[in-house]
Amino acid sequence: MRKKRILIHTNFSRLFTGFGKNCKNILRYLHKTGKYELIEFANGLPWDSPDCKRQPWQCYGSMPEPHVAASIKGDGQKERAASYGAFAIDKAITELKPDVYLGIEDVWAFNGFWDKPWWNHITSAVWTTLDSLPILPDAVDAASKIKNYFVWATFAEKALKKLGYDQVQTVHGTLETNQFYNLGDKKKNELKSKFNLKNNFVIGFVFRNQLRKSVPNLLDGFIEFKRQNPQVNAKLLLHTHWGEGWDIPRLMLEKGIDGGDVYTTYFCKNCKQYEIRPFSGQDLNCGYCGSQRSVSTTNIVNGVNESQLNEIYNIMDVYCHPFTSGGQEIPIQEAKLAELITLVTDYSCGEDYCNEDSAGLPLTWSEYREPGTQFIKASTNPFSIAKQLTKVYNMKPEKRQEWGQKARQFVIDNCSTESICKKLEEFFDNAPFVENWELPKKVKNPNYSPPQISDDAEFIIDLYKNMLGETVDKNSQGCLHWVGRLKSDLNREQIYKHFQHVAAQTEAKVVDIEDVLDKDDKGRRIAVVMPQSAGDVLMVNSLLNNLKELYPDHNIYFVTLPQFFELVNEHPAVHKVLPYSPIFDNLLFLEGQGNHQGYFELAFLPFVTTQRHFTYHHNGKDRTQLQLQ
Repeated sequence: MRKKRILIHTNFSRLFTGFGKNCKNILRYLHKTGKYELIEFANGLPWDSPDCKRQPWQCYGSMPEPHVAASIKGDGQKERAASYGAFAIDKAITELKPDVYLGIEDVWAFNGFWDKPWWNHITSAVWTTLDSLPILPDAVDAASKIKNYFVWATFAEKALKKLGYDQVQTVHGTLETNQFYNLGDKKKNELKSKFNLKNNFVIGFVFRNQLRKSVPNLLDGFIEFKRQNPQVNAKLLLHTHWGEGWDIPRLMLEKGIDGGDVYTTYFCKNCKQYEIRPFSGQDLNCGYCGSQRSVSTTNIVNGVNESQLNEIYNIMDVYCHPFTSGGQEIPIQEAKLAELITLVTDYSCGEDYCNEDSAGLPLTWSEYREPGTQFIKASTNPFSIAKQLTKVYNMKPEKRQEWGQKARQFVIDNCSTESICKKLEEFFDNAPFVENWELPKKVKNPNYSPPQISDDAEFIIDLYKNMLGETVDKNSQGCLHWVGRLKSDLNREQIYKHFQHVAAQTEAKVVDIEDVLDKDDKGRRIAVVMPQSAGDVLMVNSLLNNLKELYPDHNIYFVTLPQFFELVNEHPAVHKVLPYSPIFDNLLFLEGQGNHQGYFELAFLPFVTTQRHFTYHHNGKDRTQLQLQ
């Protein structure tokens, strides 16, 4: 009997990213079992990359073939999708024929996968990180279509289960627990003495210097702790790169913090030695090997190895991790493995690591909303930081040791490679073999006659399922849209006729623009191009009335993929909905240039609007509602 084929799709396992390390841990463990035929589908590599050949298991890159890559060059949205395997996934499934597909990335990396004919034909699963409430709309939309839905933190599981998705399970990212451990008092004292930290109470924070890491709050908490405990010779150790993110020296100056109270990690890129000392700039000369300008604060390019990082954790007396949100925050678990008591913001993934079971202490926080997304973010209370630091400082040594040992065991039980892979093995072993590779086709039925259904959401769900062959639920963006239209401007008969029209349409072909434009509105046309997804189409949809007010004499042509027509077709400001094809990505082709007169007076391409792409020509005829004085 053949072995079960398992296709694991994520960052290449040799990359030093969180997903890459997780992939490496999983594949190494599963490979040793000898139970499966393992296939790594590696993001960031070409299909037949030489790096793939060096793996002890089958490995293929997820980047598109050269001619496909050339055809999408300059299209930011498609290039991003391509980097996560969107243009190679069908080839991987049909040629490699896995029994199980496991995708491990941010959930938007898999957009559209669950609508493919192979998705439920084989056992398919997504294992994703979510970091904020409310849960990302793409993640909610996907939940109705993903039977095996794994998340890295329990807060996300609880939030999705409140919406009715009982299939969601928490599976933490993996850690190699033998890399981080308590070195013992003798070695700790030697390390502290080496870096002039003997008899100091060292408060540590290991982090990438991103704005979501709450450095200002930690500095304020440190100040308050020193104010409340003037007898304590406390030092703050920030293991991070001071050349990105927060301007830490400026923050220290503003807050009046003595430069000698804040230490950091310096690393020589030539001799690979590290040193712990107060910050004094970047590109310094190395005191170990004599190299010139080779020493900077540790960073993702030149930084300490795992053994050195374990020593740095052992220099700390307590670990403090304030943040706005996060998917798992691996340094928290590393600190626990080194038997440190961890202070963690009690929000997002932090909820898993700041409770009594995990031997952690919670940091209270205040809510603020992220501009644009309106996600809830946490601002950690500095007084809570000071309070919990005081609690740890006043703990008796035997109590601190007891908590540290408990913290380590928690990570071993819940995040170790062994504990997580046992869960994956159970999942893989319960999956059936796939022997029949004749994939089902989506069936549309424009003649479907719906039964009497009193609930509006159930009525819409029934139309999607039986007329379009699509799975949605009451939380899906499409369902929410049509229920809203029933409450505002449409009745059921009108929506049924619209679904009937969509069901009768064939798949989109390459568009000849001349064939789909009216002949009598030349000079009065506006194109709004938004190929996908449901959330983006609805967001732009909400702005169309405003656009029509600015251009009342123009016809608005909305361009999107056919599966999103129903979200736009009935909009009173839209003259006609056109099927998207790549030809609509070229602004100058749409608006004209040189001898080419173009087809639209103005074309708006919000899905590619960045500083890298030219999307603001509009023949000099765009209008603004701002009154300039």
